[in-house]
This record gives sequence, C-alpha cells and structure tokens, in this order.
Amino acid sequence: MTDPRTFLFAMWDGGGNVPPVLGLVRRLVARGHRVHILGDPTLADEAHTAGAGFTPWTSAPHRKSRRREDDVVKDYEIGNPMRMIRMFVESFIGKPASQWAGDTLAALEASGADMLVADMSLPATLIAGEKLGIPTAAYCPNIWMLPTSGIPPLGPGFAPARGPLGRARDWLLRAVSHRVFARAMPYVNAARVGHGLSPLANIYAQMVKADEVYVLTSPRFDFTSPAMPHNVRYGGPILDDPEWCAPWRSPWDASDRRPLVLVGLSSTYQNQAPLLRRIVEALADLPIRGLVTLGETISADEVLGTDNVVVVPSAPHTVVLGEAAALVTHCGHGTTMRGLVEGVPLVCCPMGRDQNDTAARVVHHGAGVRVSPKASAAKIRQAVELVLRDPSYRQSARRLGDAIRSREGCVDVVDSLERLASARRVRLDARKSEMSPGLAPGNATRD
Repeated sequence: MTDPRTFLFAMWDGGGNVPPVLGLVRRLVARGHRVHILGDPTLADEAHTAGAGFTPWTSAPHRKSRRREDDVVKDYEIGNPMRMIRMFVESFIGKPASQWAGDTLAALEASGADMLVADMSLPATLIAGEKLGIPTAAYCPNIWMLPTSGIPPLGPGFAPARGPLGRARDWLLRAVSHRVFARAMPYVNAARVGHGLSPLANIYAQMVKADEVYVLTSPRFDFTSPAMPHNVRYGGPILDDPEWCAPWRSPWDASDRRPLVLVGLSSTYQNQAPLLRRIVEALADLPIRGLVTLGETISADEVLGTDNVVVVPSAPHTVVLGEAAALVTHCGHGTTMRGLVEGVPLVCCPMGRDQNDTAARVVHHGAGVRVSPKASAAKIRQAVELVLRDPSYRQSARRLGDAIRSREGCVDVVDSLERLASARRVRLDARKSEMSPGLAPGNATRD
C-alpha cells in the first residue's frame, strides 16, 4: 500500500450516483487513506458509515432531506428529455458555478486534501483544485455523458447510427446539445476568472479538466468512440448496494419453483407509483413470484401487492438477482449493471435522465426489451413473458455479464487515485527539499 493520503470527494445526492462513489470511498479507507466527503446533508450518515469525514454544501445547491418536495432537480416535471437536460445544465451546472467552486475550495483548504475527486456533473468544483494546484480526478458514475462523435447524443436513447441518415441524426443532435451545454459557460468562466484562472472555450473543457476522468461502467456495455478525450478511463461498475437496503428474507417457501421477477425502479422520486401499479397488475396474472422494491420516496400505501407479488420498501438487489429469472427496471445504471452481472434479462421502462440511453445499450446488446413507462399492464406483461420465454435474452445477458465481471478494458480506479495523489506528495517533498537551507542538491542520503 502507498503512504496514507487525504482525498476530498465532491458529490451530490442524485440517488443512483451515490452507491458507486461510497464504494470507492470504502475501498480507499480500507487501504488506510483519509477520505472526506463534501456533499448534500442527506449523505452525512452514509459518509460516516463508509469511514469518511463529512462537510455539507452550504451555498451550492443541495437537498435538505430525501422527501420529494426537497428535490433540487425536479426533472420528473419535464416530459421532454432535451428540455430536461437544458434545465439541468443551466440551473444546476451553470448558474451556481461560483457556489460549487467556493464551497469546494473551502473544504479543500479545511481538510488539507492531497487530491480532489469530483462528479463530472459538478464541473465547477474542479476550479478549486486547479486554483490550489493539486491533482484532480472526475468521475462519471454511469455511461459516458458528453456529446461525442461516433456516439449517439444523450437523451433520446438512440442506438448507434447506421448509414448517412443516422450520422446526420447524430450530427444534428450534437449541435443541439452543444447549444444546450453552452448555456452554462458564462457562469463557469465567471467563476474561473473570479479565482484567477483563464476562461475556457466550452463547458466540456471544464468537465474533463482533470488529470484523469473515470467512467464507472464497462466499455463492453457502453458505446465508445476514438474521439473521447485522451484522459478518459473506464473503471467498471462499482455495485455496492445502498446503505439503506434492508436485509433480505424470501417470503416464499424454498420448494416454490416459479420463476422470480424482480422489479426495481428509481431510488429517487420520478413519479413512478403509477408505473409500479401497472407492473404489479401485469405480474399478477403470470405464473411467477414477483418482488417489487419501492425505494425511499414511494410509500407502501401507494403500491399494493397481490397473491403472487410481494411489495417491500427495499431489498439488496445483488442478493435477490442471484435467483431471479427477469428484472423489470427503469434502467438506472446500478440496477442495470447488477442484473447483467447476474445474467438476468431485462424489461426496460426508462423514465428519463440517463435511463433512455442505458436502455438503448441493453437492447443493442440483445439483453432485454424496452417498453414505454406509459405502457399498459398488458404490454408490460407481454414483455415479461417474452424475456422469460425466449432464451436468447438470458444468453445475451450472461455473455455481457461475463464481460463486465472480467473488467475487460478497465483500470483499477483506486490504484489510479493512489498514483495521482502520491505524485503530488512527491512534488511537494521535492519542493521542500529545494527550499531547505541545510540540504543542497547532491547532499541527500539514502536509507
């Protein structure tokens, strides 16, 4: 192990983006490093459980609780994916840029961190690390999110382009995305200038302005391109279950051989209760065992079970999927990865955010089918029957799951973070040696 270092993680509570980062934190703590988390107050208990110190955002946007009325980004109120992205870029990334940078700078100075590790969705936080001259890393907790030549732009959930029409489609959507992302740049550049740094040409330059950028998924699952920035590394998924998951005890007798279908939609509020009720209705008429996990934002009285469908607040998906025959999901990245790693075929019901594009990758690889979140119970039932009946979906899910587990094309993120943080300490030690009046060059001794 390298000598202990101090890491500051700048993150936000967006639901599925939290468990993989806490997984990284736990791994660094287990190696003897000091970790401090700068995040929403809702993350304090989970940070301490992971062994990290904690500081809440003060001026930057943050959730005060996990009640739906305290959501900072109410994307479920916007039906159009491009409008949703525009709102997120301008109101969450852009306008509060100086607050993101200021809070991060204060936390870095207070913690004495050797390195800053920041969510790529909070690009202004990297300004603080640049100002202090310390190593920085950015992470993308799911699929690659920036508009890049050769990859369908994020939002609509398109498959890779085929032929001139497909390439024209992607070119047009990238142009639209560029205009959307440009809305954040005046605010980000104002923050940079306020901290004595030069302005940048575009928001992408700020989002990847780190020593390394880690995409926490598998390149075998994601759509990739040679046009991606040179400092981007795939780190593979980190699939720790959320801290709030309850222990699992099957409500069915061990002799019950009916196939198990797990249902897991968003852990944050996306107005998913109506869809959950239609999924329960769809499963009620099938010869299966159904397990529906609600998450923290849907109450038990909003979704009721049936004779063969059990509804619970939470369950560890990693454990349940080991015996599941199918997974019905909104296609949040963590839930999707857990299903694929266990070789479980998916019925994808994306509800927004990155979910349309995660679903597109599942379908592209033949590991599941996609239905609208507004689909009727009958259509959902047909989709579940299809993935249970047709073995090709399970075979494709298993092949993809094997590739994900093998970590093909991935770096060890913890090793990489240690290397970057150690490089900074070496530079500092060298600088101290140069400044020491009693130690001239050439007079150093070795143990």
